[in-house]
Amino acid sequence: MNGISIDRADFAAIAHWVKPDARVLDLGCGDGSLFKYLQRERNICGYGVEIDDDNVLACVHNGVNVIQRNLERGLRDFEDQSFDYVILSQTLQAMRNGERLIQEMLRVGREGIVTFPNFGYWRNRLQVLRGRMPLSDNLPYQWFDTPNIHLCTIDDFDRFCGERNIRILERKVLTEGATVRVMPNLRGALAIYHFGDSKKVV
Repeated sequence: MNGISIDRADFAAIAHWVKPDARVLDLGCGDGSLFKYLQRERNICGYGVEIDDDNVLACVHNGVNVIQRNLERGLRDFEDQSFDYVILSQTLQAMRNGERLIQEMLRVGREGIVTFPNFGYWRNRLQVLRGRMPLSDNLPYQWFDTPNIHLCTIDDFDRFCGERNIRILERKVLTEGATVRVMPNLRGALAIYHFGDSKKVV
């Protein structure tokens, strides 16, 4: 899509799943880059949700409708099924109660999209075997200043969904912008999931 760089291949994967003219809620939207990309590529409308003051200001500069809110308090101000998609991009691992937030995503939206760094990636495993916490492009923080409190692997998330009747509609795994199909839990650095409630007709 428009020659997107490998470090934004996750944006292209998300956009592929989002239907044109959809209503989207982007949780933990940062500076609004993903939302702006989806506006351009899929003509979406909706809101970003962000807590950081600087990021909220950046969203405004990027022309993104943003609501400043702490996701830890849930999505109670949003009505059931008020969005086509609710996106949580590289924020799940920083949530204290990720399970509740995913349940809220499926209440507020018809479908959810989540991306997270795969802790099972072989380079992360190797660093742990060497006695160090992983440090990489997808996990760029030192142990003492990281916002990540609930890291997981692809296998962990697959099991999480299966145990909660969350239907995985599609999954894409990336490493340096390239799709990983063989042994994704070992060879994949970033996981992208498109999911829905198994009780809903999608």
